[in-house]
Amino acid sequence: MAYFLLSVSNRQNLELCIKHALAGFTNSINGLWTFTEINPGDYVSFLYGARVFNLYRVVEKVALKDAEALPPWPSVTFQSGRTYYFPFRLRLEPLRKLNEPMVRPEFAYVAENLLLRGGYRRTHFQADQVTLHAVSQMGEVHAEPVEPLSEGSETFTPRLTWDKTQEQIPYVFRFREVILHSLVRQYLSVPTHLQELFSQMGLAGLRAEDFEVLGEKALPEGHIDLLIKDAAPVGASRKIVVEIKTGKASPRDVNQVKGYADELGSECLGSVLIARDFSRRALKEASAQGVSCVAYELQGVDRSGIYTFGELLAALKLRLT
Repeated sequence: MAYFLLSVSNRQNLELCIKHALAGFTNSINGLWTFTEINPGDYVSFLYGARVFNLYRVVEKVALKDAEALPPWPSVTFQSGRTYYFPFRLRLEPLRKLNEPMVRPEFAYVAENLLLRGGYRRTHFQADQVTLHAVSQMGEVHAEPVEPLSEGSETFTPRLTWDKTQEQIPYVFRFREVILHSLVRQYLSVPTHLQELFSQMGLAGLRAEDFEVLGEKALPEGHIDLLIKDAAPVGASRKIVVEIKTGKASPRDVNQVKGYADELGSECLGSVLIARDFSRRALKEASAQGVSCVAYELQGVDRSGIYTFGELLAALKLRLT
C-alpha cells in the first residue's frame, strides 16, 4: 500500500480527473513509468498549483489501444511534431474531498522533493505513510457523485525490450533505468525480500515490517533513487539509501551513494549500490567506505525479447557481492 501525488498539467485536466475519478498518463516513458509504479490498492491525490486535491484508492489500472482521440483529456501536439495522449489510466474510488496547500507541514516530505527537483516536471511523487495518515484526516468524506466514463476501447498490456528495433510506443518501450527503479522498489516492498537485504547488510536486527521503500528522494546535493525508512518513526527516523545503475558500477557511483548517506547524518543506517555488475575498483572503494554492493539479475530474461513489467518483476533477484 503506497501513496502517490499525481501532477496535473492544467486546471481543465484536473477537473476532468475529479469529474470521472480517473487519472491518465501519456504515451511516454514517464507515463509508462508512473503506470508501472502504481497498483490497485494504492492511494493517490492530485497535485496542481501547489495544492493537493482529494484522496482516492486505486481500483483498476488499464492501458487502452488507439487512445489518441479517447476522452476525457485532449491530446497535445508540440512543435517537434510529437503528439502526447493518455493510453495509461487509473480508475479510482473517491474517499475524501480536500483542497489543501502544499505549504502545510504534513506535506513537507513531498514539498521538499518539489522544491529541490525544480517543480512539476515529474509525473508523480511518492509520499510516505505519515503523509497518507495525515491526508486521511483532512477535508471530509467524499459524498459527491462521480460521472463514470466509458472509453470504449480494447485494452493491452505494455511491454519492455532492450532492442531498439522492437520499440512500438505505447505498446512496447525500451527498458530504461526508471523502470529498473520501479522493479527494485516493488521487489523490496515485499517484507521477505527486504528482510533478506537487511540480513545481507548485517542489519538482521531490523524488522522489515517496520520500514517502507520509497521512490526518488531529493537532497540538496542530488537525489536518492530509493529511500528505505521507518514507516512510523518514534524518537528517530532510521533510513537506508539505495542507488541503482543499469550497467556496471564505478567508484564514482560508490562515492555518490556514500555522499547521500553522509548528508542524511547519524539516522542513516547504511547505503546500498545496486548494479548489474561492479568494477574491481568499485568493490574496493565500497569496502573501504562501508557501502553494500548488490548485483541485480533478471533470471531467464533474454535481452532480445519482449516482456511485461510483471514478468520482469518475477525474474528479478538481488545478491550481495
